[in-house]
Amino acid sequence: MEVELEIKGKKLVLQTGIFAKQTNGSVLAKYGDTYVLCTVVAEKTPKEGLDFVPLTIDYQEKAYSAGKIPGGFFKREGKPTDREILVSRLIDRPVRPLFPDGFNYETQGIASVLSYGDENIADILSIIGISSALTISDIPFNGPVAAVRVGMVEEEFILNPDNDESEKSILNLVVAGTEEAVTMVEGGAAECSEETLVEALKFAHTHIKKIIALQKKLQQLSGKPKREIISLNGDEEIQKAILNIIGGKIENALFLPKKVERQQALDELLNECLQNLNTEEFRQKLYGNFEKDISLEITNAFDKVIKKFMRESIVKKGIRADGRKSDEIRPITCMIGILPRVHGSALFTRGETQALVATTLGTSEDEQKVDSLEGEIFKTFMLHYNFLPFSVGEVKPLRAPGRREIGHGYLAERALSYVIPSKDEFPYTIRVVSDILESNGSSSMATVCGATLSLMDAGVPIKAPVAGVAMGLIKEGDKTVVLTDILGMEDHYGDMDFKVAGTEKGITAFQMDVKISGISYEIFKKALKQAKQARLFILKKMAETISEPKKELSLYAPRIYKIQVKPEKIRDIIGTGGKVIKGIIEETGVKIDIEDKEGIIKIASSNESAAQKAIEIIKGITQEAELGRIYMGKVTRIVDFGAFVEIMPGVEGLLHISQIADKRIQKVSEVLKTGEQIPVKVIEIDELGRVRLSRKEALREIENRTATKT
Repeated sequence: MEVELEIKGKKLVLQTGIFAKQTNGSVLAKYGDTYVLCTVVAEKTPKEGLDFVPLTIDYQEKAYSAGKIPGGFFKREGKPTDREILVSRLIDRPVRPLFPDGFNYETQGIASVLSYGDENIADILSIIGISSALTISDIPFNGPVAAVRVGMVEEEFILNPDNDESEKSILNLVVAGTEEAVTMVEGGAAECSEETLVEALKFAHTHIKKIIALQKKLQQLSGKPKREIISLNGDEEIQKAILNIIGGKIENALFLPKKVERQQALDELLNECLQNLNTEEFRQKLYGNFEKDISLEITNAFDKVIKKFMRESIVKKGIRADGRKSDEIRPITCMIGILPRVHGSALFTRGETQALVATTLGTSEDEQKVDSLEGEIFKTFMLHYNFLPFSVGEVKPLRAPGRREIGHGYLAERALSYVIPSKDEFPYTIRVVSDILESNGSSSMATVCGATLSLMDAGVPIKAPVAGVAMGLIKEGDKTVVLTDILGMEDHYGDMDFKVAGTEKGITAFQMDVKISGISYEIFKKALKQAKQARLFILKKMAETISEPKKELSLYAPRIYKIQVKPEKIRDIIGTGGKVIKGIIEETGVKIDIEDKEGIIKIASSNESAAQKAIEIIKGITQEAELGRIYMGKVTRIVDFGAFVEIMPGVEGLLHISQIADKRIQKVSEVLKTGEQIPVKVIEIDELGRVRLSRKEALREIENRTATKT
């Protein structure tokens, strides 16, 4: 069974009934040469006590899909790559909010790339395919949802740009949504305006509706009846009981200005509820079972009470948990140069969110090699984000970065990538690391701000400073409030998390997720307007600490010097078996990178004298004899007809017996000795580069110069 829709001259095909028939839902999504198999499976029994959807989304790229064999020793796919993790998050975010309340069955969606063409659409197909599989399955799902990618070339929007079009595009936007509204946005841009972003969303939603209609058509042909959801018993009664116990105390606890104090007060209220409600009498009354432990049910109900109270306070009273106005930003402090041996460092603090950001400069040897389906890619700019457990007062083992950390790091990297100088302008590999020391909302945007400060402290000539802010939304009925610089609590209990980063001129990165069915364009415009005001305010605060990149690099940063030589001279620098270049490195301790075709040699060292010494050696190897110039040469061989003299490393010339002296010489060895230093003048360089020398002309010219001075 399959349905199809033509997009840009190619058919989008959704096919079911052939692959993976033991799943709850299985769809093969095809577009051009790109095929993605999307499957969903849900457990048959629910997980009790959960107040969230236990959903896992996995995206995997098969190397065979691009006709490749994986690298590495084992020659098979291993742990997920960063791209696979990022696409998994991209699929999860628009799908997760569409599961109905009370659905607590362990659910997994897997998107597998089986064939990879040059359409640049595997991630988009995965969102469409997972939504289609959920739509035709028996799993309750308030979809479908669809997605498209939007590019922009010469002020024209392009739907699902392919690889060639993407290289020219100044906009890279992934938009997902339902039939009614946009629900997820992620992308980057070359300082685009807020108005352009809104128009791009409208353009995207027009095409999203067509793809949703295609999914509904597939559901009509092959959809299964949906499961019934068993509502949670006693939840409303528990909430009423909680309000009776602590109703008058919530406001005092919720509006304490400090996060730690606020959380401690709320924990005390929760403990009070547990002590009073998790009793035999209440359990018997509610469930007819005095032995049942209902601590989890009480905790979940308590969370809902706090959520409702916080939202009503914002909408009806205009009061946020920390006392700010809806468009107010928390206090900001910036510090730079705080780590002495680091090439660049900054500490950015906004309220109770703090990022320590360090910049390290390296050479081309430090570039990151990424093995992707498109081929090998080398990255010269990397940003890594670490969320440390003590930042939220927790005790957790340190592990490899999780999906959230990789996602936040990529968002910040995307925000800054536009302003990073090209390799020709700044021939360094740049690594930025953000360690979150405190967290209470929008640590990824704090990372953007801290990274900008750190890069400028390191002397990286970025095009412009970048700042970011997270926006939130509380929507109760017809009333809506857009929040600037949201707290962790406002993110958790709110309806939107919209991160916007950019320069003074425009937006460079954005990411929006909503927990409701969608938001109107009016709300979106208001959020963008407040975000711009906040971004300009933050940039101004950052400029008070440092307004432009430092002119000098850190003493501990490597200096990279470029030398241009003739490409044919490269072999002389390398030497037989690399003997010459290894000798230079051992003698000076520098790093040397050679670009054979261009004849460019890069020498890197934090020790300037060592770098200059290496440069002199290389110049000595690559320099060529100059016609008419006098050199102090070394006699290397004596022959019957003259002598060979080395005038510079690797360059010898013939000194004919007739050019040794003004008088006639019978035997060369009577005048010259091997190893002797003598002045010689270059009198000829033939077409083959052979050099002829004259000692007598050199002596005559030196004598004339001396006489002139006298």
